[in-house]
Amino acid sequence: MTLVQLGPPRLRRKCRQVMVGTVPVGGDAPISVQSMTTTLTSDVDATLRQIAELTAAGCQIVRVAVPSQDDADALPRIARSSKIPVIADIHFQPRYVFAAIDAGCAAVRVNPGNIRQFDDKVKEIADAARNAGVPIRIGVNAGSLDKRLLVKYGRATPEALVESALWECSLFEEHGFRDIKISVKHHDPVVMIAAYRQLADRCDYPLHLGVTEAGPRFQGTVKSAVAFGVLLAGGIGDTIRVSLSAPPVEEVKVGAQILESLGLRPRQLEIVSCPSCGRAQVDVYKLAEEVTAAFDGFPVPLRVAVMGCVVNGPGEAREADLGVSSGNGKGQIFVRGEVVRTVPESQIVATLIEEAMNRDWTDPS
Repeated sequence: MTLVQLGPPRLRRKCRQVMVGTVPVGGDAPISVQSMTTTLTSDVDATLRQIAELTAAGCQIVRVAVPSQDDADALPRIARSSKIPVIADIHFQPRYVFAAIDAGCAAVRVNPGNIRQFDDKVKEIADAARNAGVPIRIGVNAGSLDKRLLVKYGRATPEALVESALWECSLFEEHGFRDIKISVKHHDPVVMIAAYRQLADRCDYPLHLGVTEAGPRFQGTVKSAVAFGVLLAGGIGDTIRVSLSAPPVEEVKVGAQILESLGLRPRQLEIVSCPSCGRAQVDVYKLAEEVTAAFDGFPVPLRVAVMGCVVNGPGEAREADLGVSSGNGKGQIFVRGEVVRTVPESQIVATLIEEAMNRDWTDPS
């Protein structure tokens, strides 16, 4: 197996831009975070509640599954009521693509490896999407790769995924339709990275990044962060969806944090906390959780340091906007490198909040 090489950082890949409702994807647009509802789409109220939760968590584009006619019938109200663009996810019936376009969905995801009689419907889909100004995502998954390509390559290799995506794009290109974005997802980050790198070199369509079936929250977060980090640091990727076996709000939080960590999205709250060790004289884990909860929703992006001892604590805390270095039942409170107060351990969290509320963080001094 060829190892993934990070290589030197490079400028963001140049590509065309599509509009998913009000959200631009590709070009020089900020990288957007997506997720997908887990409700039955036909349960409109439950679906809209979940979309509202995702929106509040920072989701910018949401996808809903459309496996049945009841789901298709629910799309007009969902598309009309959602505050963020809605993408209809179509896997088996071409007629639902037309239903989604007519319903006012902002985009449609199709998986030609699954859709029956897709070849006969491309022109109709292209014409309908073009007339409505609706982009299409060609979504290739390792688990639903065209059987012809599985025979050719033996398995879902990067080359197979890329060939599938470009072939499917060519079907639309024959009818003059290029309002397309592409994903080539695989559960193995190494295969996924290789596929997106090859795809980035062979087309100028915007790319939707994803590690499909990434797994439970911890494993999926690690796999997604590794794969997205490698690609985004190399300038590849225009919108992301973290796929976790966890509530979709967690996907949004992880996706946003990945972008913030890479400097690709404005930083919100950042907790810098030590891992703790035998020198710690405070329960760092508990203190970090309490500080995180206390600052949740704080209107100004801050870097808050939570340190458990006097060895690295003071220096690390001074690098933050606000911080504490704890020991011997007390906490030294730092603001932009200066010790401002020393308080009992029981008052650390309240004091940090007090200092945060009483300062003008827009003033660099």
